[in-house]
Amino acid sequence: MKPIVYVTRTIPEVGLALLKQYCEVIYRDEISPPSREEILRNVENVDAIYCTLNEKMDKEVLDASPRLKVIGTMSVGVDHIDVEYATSRGIYIVYTPGVLTETTADLAFALILATARRVVEGDRMIREGRWKLAWAPTMMLGYDV
Repeated sequence: MKPIVYVTRTIPEVGLALLKQYCEVIYRDEISPPSREEILRNVENVDAIYCTLNEKMDKEVLDASPRLKVIGTMSVGVDHIDVEYATSRGIYIVYTPGVLTETTADLAFALILATARRVVEGDRMIREGRWKLAWAPTMMLGYDV
């Protein structure tokens, strides 16, 4: 018998296909978070939960899932999981610490460039039809980075 995994949110197709090779999957293909009632209903007979930081995995959820062995979370932290209680039940918790470090740095740099070079202001000017001249000496002066 394949283990049963409850996936609380939409995940990339490649990940879903991989899970389906080895597990029976209860898949919620939604971007919005599930309701508390929906979570409690779906965890009853699962071996694993794959969730996000928006779904609280507390004692009530863990108790509703007596077969639960693993909680995987798509997050860099585990504040939404009752780690102490899960550990006392022998439930493994897996997460992705550090996965967003470079991505966050990339985004910070993009914001620095957009601010220094006035990208949003220039975009707005063009969209509003305020771009009268092809160029002017002081038009849209920004800063070097």
